[in-house]
Amino acid sequence: MIGGWYKEWQQGRRFIIKVEPGEKIREKLIAFAKETGVKNAVVVSAVGSVLNVHYRGIKTGAKRPITPPRMHQHEAKGPFELLGLEGNLICNENGEVDSHLHIMLAKSSGEVIGGHLFEAEVFASCELLLTEMLVEGIERHASKSGGTQTIFIDEEV
Repeated sequence: MIGGWYKEWQQGRRFIIKVEPGEKIREKLIAFAKETGVKNAVVVSAVGSVLNVHYRGIKTGAKRPITPPRMHQHEAKGPFELLGLEGNLICNENGEVDSHLHIMLAKSSGEVIGGHLFEAEVFASCELLLTEMLVEGIERHASKSGGTQTIFIDEEV
């Protein structure tokens, strides 16, 4: 065995999603997944521009579990260039699509900021590439040791 948990998945449908100015990226992704019946997916790429970004980062020197006092919450007005968005959509234990997304942004100065995305509003445009993952036996749950939501794998499925 390779070590650690892993699960092989098959690639399903692939989507190009245009998110319009004023729409919220995370909200749009989850609504799109529900509308199309996507249960699990990976964000392949995202480019465009955003504003009103809510994200978090882990404080320097933080210990596990990563609880709110060990994280910085950020609100950045923008607008910013969207340099990257990565992550996944995985159903939680209630069967609802949930996201784990990280965002990377450029300020007009060239400074780069980013972290775990709560939400971002599209400024001028946003083009997303999403690939459906065909896989059984995975769910997102709270991790007691890590303190965050993470993927759990049912090794018997």
